[in-house]
Amino acid sequence: MLSLPPSVRIFIARGATDMRKQIDGLAALVEHVLHEDPFSGHLFVFCNRARDRVKILYWESSGYWLMHKRLEAGRFAWPDVDSASGTTSATELHAMLGGLDISRAKQRRRYRRKSETA
Repeated sequence: MLSLPPSVRIFIARGATDMRKQIDGLAALVEHVLHEDPFSGHLFVFCNRARDRVKILYWESSGYWLMHKRLEAGRFAWPDVDSASGTTSATELHAMLGGLDISRAKQRRRYRRKSETA
């Protein structure tokens, strides 16, 4: 599926997005609604009202990638408009695209090495 370096952040557009929008329309949403730079190299994820389609916008050095997934049955578990966070991890994105409801999942604590500042 997607292999992402840790430097890439994933932004979720909470609520519904018009799936007729293509690259330029989604880039405008990133800039004006999410208040982020669409050329940053981060992923921006959008879902429709029926929650059966997802689009992911990504800027690579020479142009945009637009990924689109349509479910034949079922719905994505999508964060509501009132959700606190607009970002997610690659693990949570994979789970969401795979059909898991991450709001009901419980992540266990793990050891994380503190980064050294020089």
